[in-house]
Amino acid sequence: MVTIINYGAGNLGSVVNAIVELGYQPQVTSNPDDLLRATAIVLPGVGAAGDAMERLDNSGMAAAIREAIAVGTPLLAVCIGLQLLFSHTEEGGKHRCLEIIPGAVKRLPPGIKIPHMGWNQVKQLVDHPIFRGIPDEANFYFVHSYYAEPADTSVVAATTDYGITFCSMVIRDNLIATQFHPEKSGRWGLRMYANFLEMAFSKEK
Repeated sequence: MVTIINYGAGNLGSVVNAIVELGYQPQVTSNPDDLLRATAIVLPGVGAAGDAMERLDNSGMAAAIREAIAVGTPLLAVCIGLQLLFSHTEEGGKHRCLEIIPGAVKRLPPGIKIPHMGWNQVKQLVDHPIFRGIPDEANFYFVHSYYAEPADTSVVAATTDYGITFCSMVIRDNLIATQFHPEKSGRWGLRMYANFLEMAFSKEK
């Protein structure tokens, strides 16, 4: 089962449509128990990280996300979803996040247009199945004002330039996260979802 986390602020419609287009029938849920039965989990993201964390904590989903990752369930986090994986965010003051990946989420630097919105190149730093069939420096769609800065740079799988060179993708074991929106990124975004789900379901066999 492909399970999409609903915490009241996710970009659910576009994510569902992308996964349905690939031939899967995803489950959209706010029930923590569903995460522990999932073959693959998608944590979408739109909105403010602090508000999202409050909803995840109050619903029990935060604890379920940590448990699902710990037992090895493949999880793809998108935009705010990526930021939520870190220790804390500076958005709206300092807020604790899921604390799965050590590091901080910081505001993009002054002197550039914020939010960073539109198409930009993603520079691949690692050889990984999630990039299968996707050319290096392909364009993906971004909408964000904050970026993640991992304490351990070995988890940085891709970078993007916008005022600074920032981490636009994280990979660690069963965890993959993108600052951009694959579901809004045309053929390469759809290919990334396909690669993720193929990896997840091949692991189940």
